[in-house]
Amino acid sequence: MLIDSHVNLHAHQFDADRDEVIHRAREAGVELMVNICDRVSNFPAVRAVAEAADIWCTVGTHPHEAKEDPALTPETLCALAGDPKVVGIGETGLDFHYDLSPRDVQAKVFRAHVEAARRMGLPLVVHTREADEVMGDILEEEYARAPFRMLMHCYTSGAELAARAAALGAWFSVSGIATFRTAEDVRAIIRDMPADRIIVETDCPYLAPVPYRGRRNEPAYLPHVLAKLAELRGWSLSEAEGRTQQAFFDLFDRIPRP
Repeated sequence: MLIDSHVNLHAHQFDADRDEVIHRAREAGVELMVNICDRVSNFPAVRAVAEAADIWCTVGTHPHEAKEDPALTPETLCALAGDPKVVGIGETGLDFHYDLSPRDVQAKVFRAHVEAARRMGLPLVVHTREADEVMGDILEEEYARAPFRMLMHCYTSGAELAARAAALGAWFSVSGIATFRTAEDVRAIIRDMPADRIIVETDCPYLAPVPYRGRRNEPAYLPHVLAKLAELRGWSLSEAEGRTQQAFFDLFDRIPRP
């Protein structure tokens, strides 16, 4: 089973041909997708895509959008996460590259998501960019308060943060970045990720893998990501597919296993 653990199919880039994109994904063998929420105010659009039987969703606010609701509470997130099609909390985290929201607001909103994930028993989908030390500190502080499951999505941060997150039991997802010519540092970290906690994603419409780099990404391109993962880990394609499927259902356990 091919599973795209991180799609943004509600994005405006798909407004003209969303149904066709979903059809191409199925034709390419992608049997399940998780549509990721970019901000709580946009949850209705995110959830609408998940009306399809093979698409699930999350609820949360990306760090870029944290300024939209600095007072976001775990209670608000938990109420929306009661929807049976919601399988995770996020995408949330810290992004100190663009700083589109104040850093203190990002951290406060991120901690609200952590608490919601903890209360709901759902995985936390973590975005982190150029915030390794602060992210590691927050994850360790929060985990010490009470455990929660986390996914370091589209991981491109450093080896030290990867090790700190792995020590807390984190899962990691591999994206099309692994295929980029200049991404050897990312490939080095993928080679060391916990073998039983790796899943794959497209993060479409962003980060199209080679040979589609520069185009709009879509879930039908996921086989290229899986092939690169298999190459980097020395797995056959069937082994990579089986391992990532097992890891996905271990993490997103609200979704019934096939």
